[in-house]
Amino acid sequence: MKKTHLLLTFSIFAMGFISFTNAQDKPTTRVIEDGGTGPYSALMIQEASLPTHTVFRPQDLSEIGDNNKLPIIAWGNGACANSPWEHVNFLSEVSSYGFLVIAIGPMPQEGERGRGRSESKQLIDAIDWAIAQNNDSSSPYYNKIDTSKIAVSGMSCGGLQTLEMAPDPRITTAVIYNSGIIGDGGGMPGMPALVKDDLKKLHTPTLYVLGGETDIAYNNGMDDFNKINHVPVFVANMDVGHGGTYSKPHGGEFAKVATAWYQWQLKGDEQAAKMFKGNPSGLSKSDIWTVDKKNMP
Repeated sequence: MKKTHLLLTFSIFAMGFISFTNAQDKPTTRVIEDGGTGPYSALMIQEASLPTHTVFRPQDLSEIGDNNKLPIIAWGNGACANSPWEHVNFLSEVSSYGFLVIAIGPMPQEGERGRGRSESKQLIDAIDWAIAQNNDSSSPYYNKIDTSKIAVSGMSCGGLQTLEMAPDPRITTAVIYNSGIIGDGGGMPGMPALVKDDLKKLHTPTLYVLGGETDIAYNNGMDDFNKINHVPVFVANMDVGHGGTYSKPHGGEFAKVATAWYQWQLKGDEQAAKMFKGNPSGLSKSDIWTVDKKNMP
């Protein structure tokens, strides 16, 4: 074990790389699983300049330059939780393909479930922070973020937070997981009070990823899809219920679909786009997904 000033670094097979500010403090970084299957091994980090959020990004930022800048993905959690603890496998996997993922809530410790509730505005806080970091010459993220490519995303209540913030003109794409506007009654207490007319405020290509008919959000999400007629929209259903596959190794099948969408929408990857483009689309040929789309090639 090597100690340099107050920084202690430990390698633990089950948890990956962990960094401590000192022996008494909680870890400030951790590698989830093996860092993901993408070309950039991902790191989960609690940035001192953003204590309200958890950042997932490539471990070695020296590999990031003008030709592979990191698009921004802001993430809202299920139950409007102020912690991404349920989604760390999924978010790490996505990040390993070269994305700066910023989830609402402080970095969860091993085995810890976050407390408290979040607000939709925290998605915008994440985006504002990333843009500021990209412009700060003293930041490790300086000139490494593609601030022209921004996704807002979230699961369940976080999906409603996504829909509430998606009208921001800086947003490039919106992705709603296991969610949909509940109706025109203003939703449920503690959740964003959206109505179906709010869907008209969407201005970007939009993806819905749902858990099939056993997903409690299935009817709401499918109704959203049916009502969206002014922007490109794709819906993918896998029969896994409301919990999705986020906690599966590398985020499971949901992460594969999500990563392909982000690669297409935020990086212009036409190979990844084949999952969604075409009649039939690539994903429609899968035995485990049921899909539909509108206003898309």
